[in-house]
This record gives sequence, C-alpha cells and structure tokens, in this order.
Amino acid sequence: MVCGGAPVRRVCSSRLVGFGHSVPGRCVENAEIEDRLGLEPGWIERRTGIRTRYWAEPADTLSGLAARAGEAAIGDAGIAREDIALTLLATSTPDHLLPPSAPLLAHRLGLANSGAIDLAGACSGFLYALTLADGFMRTQGRPVLVVAANILSRRINPAERASSVLFADAAGAVVLMPSLDAEAGLLGVDLASDGSRYDLISIPAGGSSRPFTSDVEAQDCLMTMRDGREMFTQAVRMMTDCARRALAHAGLGAADIHRFIPHQANARISDAVCSDLGIAPGKTVRTIADYGNSSAATIPLSLSLARQAKPFMPGEKLLLTAAGAGLTGGACVLGL
Repeated sequence: MVCGGAPVRRVCSSRLVGFGHSVPGRCVENAEIEDRLGLEPGWIERRTGIRTRYWAEPADTLSGLAARAGEAAIGDAGIAREDIALTLLATSTPDHLLPPSAPLLAHRLGLANSGAIDLAGACSGFLYALTLADGFMRTQGRPVLVVAANILSRRINPAERASSVLFADAAGAVVLMPSLDAEAGLLGVDLASDGSRYDLISIPAGGSSRPFTSDVEAQDCLMTMRDGREMFTQAVRMMTDCARRALAHAGLGAADIHRFIPHQANARISDAVCSDLGIAPGKTVRTIADYGNSSAATIPLSLSLARQAKPFMPGEKLLLTAAGAGLTGGACVLGL
C-alpha cells in the first residue's frame, strides 16, 4: 500500500485515537487562597474565571501524575504498548533536573520499545510536542504517546498573588496513530517565540546561569510573574496571531472550526482570543473554572474532558492555541 506514491512506511497524516487525563486528589477552592492573601471573597473568580484547582499531595510525583494520564490514553486507544515508538513529555516541572522524566514515564507504562524525551516548552509545550509527534509519524509510521503534565503548586510563591491564584497541577495525554486520511491529523501549524519578553514569567534561580548556592534566597527558586498585565496582552496577541496563521496554512476559516480549545491561562484571555478570531463562544472549550492553569497540561486535559462531555465525530476540525513563558506560543488545526 502506498500513500501519494511514498513507501508504505510513510503515511499521509496522523490521527488522535486515545485521550486521557489525571489530576491530584486535593481540590483547592478559592477561599483558601483568598484568606491567605487577604483578598475579598470572589476576587479570584472575577479576575481569572477560576473557582477551584487541584494541587499535588506530598506523595505525588510528576511522573506518577503523567503515568495515570498516559495509562488512560493508551487504554482509550486500545493499542498494544509494544507498538508505541516514541513518548514525548511536555513539562516545566520534571521529577529532577537530571535525568529527564520521560524515560521513567515510559518505564512505568511498560513501553519497552519507545524512545522518550522531555520537552520544556512552558504553556505551549503540548503544541510543540504534538507537532514533533506528527512529523515522526509521517516519516516512521509508528504510534506516539504525547503527555503534558505539571505540578506547579510546588513552584508557586505563596506570597505572590499573580502566581498563587492561577496555577494548578494536572496531566493530559493523547495517542497518535498513522492514518491514510489526508483530512486527519495536523492540517495547519504555526509556532512562534519572542525572547525580548524572556523574563515575564520565570524561576530566577536553579539553572546554569544562577545555580543553587547557599546564598540563593528560597523565593528565587519559585515562580514569579514580573508584569501580569503585559503577560495578558502578549498572550492574547501571540495566541491570536498563531491561530490565524495556522488556519491560513490549513486553508480554513474560523467558521470551519467545530471546537476551539485554547490554553486555559485565564478566562479573560480565552474570551479575548475567541473574540479576536471571530469564533462563536459556544464552540470554545472551557475547563479553567474547575481545573485552573496547569500550563502545558491544560490543552490535553481539555481535549480529554471535552471528549467525555461530547464525543468527537469524524470530520470535526479543532483549533488549539497557547502562549506562555519564553515567550513561546503556537497553534494547531486538527482534523479528526
């Protein structure tokens, strides 16, 4: 069998065939954070759209959270574990700085024939992983597991309002399989970066530029958001611009999209991007109210939850877009 004259090993596209997600057991309501920060009741929901989020408990690990999501996606796909050839883990909070967590994730899942690597793409990490997975699929014709997971509660500075009210812990996963359907898989992609705003969200210490030493303050090893208003503006700009270009690459317009799944950074960001793109609000998948902002994990988490609420149908077109620290951003148009 050939696809467009290419050898059997090559395929026309990839197809998402399995979805899964996992969150820790501890549900944290806004009142707990508002009391600690001295905020009036309702302040967090009005500013962010978040009502609750899930935070890790002491025994939780990033690889464990990721494994539960991966297990669910593999089971949903009905695929043999030995067939998975590559495992990509998008995370900003690996178990350790070294070694990467993806090999441990693949081991926990019994993926004996899989390569495995971490990707540190912040909030857009899942979209970068999805793009790389699709490229591997088209040349190798072998299944890929993509997991995005974060335990951001352990990187929050409890005294800083901007990060304390937003960030959460979660994992989401998808399985990609080869497909001969040219209308399936990634139909349009746009990736972007803007290093001029490198420090809008950062963890100042712990890298090779400023390693751990006895004189490093503990708070410098935690997340900080230098300018929340500027981050809001740049996220809306990057998510909107990337989405427009991805749609153009796919030869589609906003009206052709069945479901819009933006990174769940802040409800007001999602609303602004939706408005700028001219996408009907009813097409937008929203999970931030119950799950908060888990960075790269929000899109695969939302994919899994959206499928549970209303199963995806063949021929549906999805638009995914994200922006975050770096700045890094991107958008993908998916055919199902």
